[in-house]
Amino acid sequence: MKIAIGNDHAGTEYKLAIVGLLKSKNIEVVNYGTDGTDSVDYPDFVHPVAMDVEQGNVDMGIVICGTGNGATMTINKHQGIRGALCWNKELTALARTHNDANILSLPARFIALPQALEMVETFLKTSFEGGRHERRIEKIPCI
Repeated sequence: MKIAIGNDHAGTEYKLAIVGLLKSKNIEVVNYGTDGTDSVDYPDFVHPVAMDVEQGNVDMGIVICGTGNGATMTINKHQGIRGALCWNKELTALARTHNDANILSLPARFIALPQALEMVETFLKTSFEGGRHERRIEKIPCI
């Protein structure tokens, strides 16, 4: 499995911990995020994640910013991206089972790091349910 990850300055600590978790599971990581805490613009770091998912260069993506809102708005501008801003593992599981989310967006300033790691684990292990949800997913694109 291959995951792209991107973050702004608010998500650096979380990104580093998530990269460690992913690598411990032998998951290849493409890191587009900043490794510093100086203020940066989240679109510069999350657009590449969305492009990699969109083009099939990676299996999934994870983006992290302070609220998760800006990163989620940015990634969802890309066709084929179903980015989900999640606040707990239950929402994360539903984003995968019902919405086939392919990028997880985390609000670093509003969730604890252990919770974020649980959410990443849930995102990775949960599959799309299909069925009645499939027709809804097919109606998402605006093309």
